[in-house]
Amino acid sequence: MKLFLDTANIQEIRDGVRLGVISGVTTNPSLAASEGIGSREKYKIAVQEISDILDGPISVEVVSLDADGMVAEGREIAEWIPNPWVKIPSTAAGFEAISTLSHDGIKINQTLCFSLNQALLGAQAGSTVVSPFVGRLDDIGQQGMDLVKEIVAVFKTQNIETEVLAASIRHTLHCTMAAQAGAHIATLPYRILLQMVQHPLTDSGVARFLADWEKAGNS
Repeated sequence: MKLFLDTANIQEIRDGVRLGVISGVTTNPSLAASEGIGSREKYKIAVQEISDILDGPISVEVVSLDADGMVAEGREIAEWIPNPWVKIPSTAAGFEAISTLSHDGIKINQTLCFSLNQALLGAQAGSTVVSPFVGRLDDIGQQGMDLVKEIVAVFKTQNIETEVLAASIRHTLHCTMAAQAGAHIATLPYRILLQMVQHPLTDSGVARFLADWEKAGNS
C-alpha cells in the first residue's frame, strides 16, 4: 500500500518526502484555505511547488458543481503540472465529467465516495482511483473501513483496474486497517505519518543502547 500526504502545507510535504515513504499528495479547497491559499492563482502556484518536491501523483480538486465547469477546470488543472490527478466528486455531474476527462487521457481521483455503488459508477466512468472517506463514515456511526473492504473485494472479483485510495484517515489504526483491507493507497495527514513512526519500545531501546555504549567508555 502506497502512502500519500493529505495536505497543502509545503513544509509538511518536504519533511514527509525526505523520509522516503511518500508517493503522492492529495489536496482540496479546505486544505488550501487552511494554508491561507485564497485564490485560484495561489492554488496553482502551491500545486506547482508541490510538483517540484515529488514526482508522484498530486490530486487537485475542482470547485464547480456542473459537469461543464468541472471539465473546464479539470482540463486547466491538467496543464498545471506533469503529474496531476483531478479530483471530481461522486455526483451525477461528477460522473459525467469523469467520463469526459478520462477520455481526454486525464487521470481522475473520484472523491467523496461513500458507497459501493458510487465506486462502481466511477470505475465505469473511468476513474483512476476512487476515494472512500473512512473517517466521515465513522462520524455518522458507520464502519468506514467496511466500505474500503467492499470496494476492494468487488473490484478484484470484477477485474476492475480502478484503484482504491483510503481517505479521511483519522488515526494510525486506520492505516493498518486500510492495508489489511487491500487498499492500494492511503492518504493521511502529516501528524498521522509521524505517529506511525513512533513506538515507546523503539525510544526506550535507543536510549538503552546509547546508555550501554556510554558505560563502555565510548562517550
